[in-house]
Amino acid sequence: MERDVADTVIAVIPARYASTRFPGKALALISGQPMIVRVLERVGRARGISRVVVATDDERIAKAVRGAGGEALMTSPSHTSGTERIAEVAAAHVAPFYLNVQGDEPLVEPAALEDLMGGMDALGGHESTPAVGTLATPLRDLLDAADPRVVKVVTDFSGNALYFSRTPIPHTREDVDATGSMPRPGKERPAMWKHLGVYYYRRDVLLEFPKLPPGRLERLEQLEQLRLLEHGYRIHVVETPHDTVSVDHPSDVARVEAILKK
Repeated sequence: MERDVADTVIAVIPARYASTRFPGKALALISGQPMIVRVLERVGRARGISRVVVATDDERIAKAVRGAGGEALMTSPSHTSGTERIAEVAAAHVAPFYLNVQGDEPLVEPAALEDLMGGMDALGGHESTPAVGTLATPLRDLLDAADPRVVKVVTDFSGNALYFSRTPIPHTREDVDATGSMPRPGKERPAMWKHLGVYYYRRDVLLEFPKLPPGRLERLEQLEQLRLLEHGYRIHVVETPHDTVSVDHPSDVARVEAILKK
C-alpha cells in the first residue's frame, strides 16, 4: 500500500548519554562515526517516513546529530524508558504514527523498517487491529537463544505477541541438528523468533503509555513492551529476514565494525 508520507510517520530515535553497561554509547565511534549518526542515516534511507528526529536529554548527543545535518529534540532527563521519551515528542509533534528505532542499532536495515510499516498498513488501519507493531526475525544461533541480551518472542496464529522474554521461548524437546542450528518443528517456520527493538505506534497508544504503571512481568524481565501486554494492548509482530546487532557493551563495537567491513 502506497502511503502519503506528509506528516504521516515520524521516526524517533531515543538516545540518552547515561547507560549502566556502556555510558555514552550513543556517541561511541563505529568506524570513525558516532553511533547515533550512523543510526540516523540508516533510518533516513527507509521509504515511507516523513521525518526523522533524535530525542535526547544530552546536549552532546544533540550537537553530534545537528552537526551531521539531523534534527535533535531535547527531552526530559527523568524518563525511565525510550518509549516515554518518544511519547514526549508525540505530545508536541503531531502525526498519526511514530516509528521507534533504538539508538543502539547501527546496523538496522532500512528494508526492515519498510517491512514493519508495510505489514501494519496491510492490516487496514481499523480500530480493531493492533495499535502497536514490532519486528521479529528467525533465531538462527543457539548462542543467541541463550543470551539474555537477545529478546525472544512468541505469537498467536494471527501474528500478535503472546510474550517476550530474555530466556529461550518456546521450550522445545527436539534435538538440535548436527550443524548446531535451531530445531524446527517443520520446514515452514523456525522454532524461535528473535525480537528486534523497533516499534510502530499509533499516537493515542503512545500518549497513553507513560500513564500505565509498570507491571510485574516488565519489572522481572526488564522489557518495557511487556507493560503493554500486561495492560491488555495487542502488539502485532511483523516478520522480516533482516537481522541486526545491537550495541549493549563496548565489546559489541568491534563486532559491528567487523560486520561493516564485510
